[in-house]
Amino acid sequence: MTATPTSYVTVVWDAKAKAGREADLKAFITAAVTPSRNDPGNIDYEAYEVEGKPCEFVIYERWETRAHLDAHLAAPRMRELVPQMLELIDGSIEDGIRLLRPFRPAH
Repeated sequence: MTATPTSYVTVVWDAKAKAGREADLKAFITAAVTPSRNDPGNIDYEAYEVEGKPCEFVIYERWETRAHLDAHLAAPRMRELVPQMLELIDGSIEDGIRLLRPFRPAH
């Protein structure tokens, strides 16, 4: 990894499947993981199912810079995937997104 711990961008995205669409959302997320991992600037891209809540999912991703994240979000495949995703999730995409900023205690 070439980025310093204070320059990378971490995103956590929580998504809840619409009733009866849990398996569809899980399959959709599974198919999206590998292409996203291959995007320039990706450090980590992991998908999780919340234990005991099969309708809830979490995506954890880290990018070298905000520009890399923005390029990922603007990729043609992402513009195609968003309408499909909206059919599967309860709520909006933006409602589940959290950008995290790393910090470390002073020595």
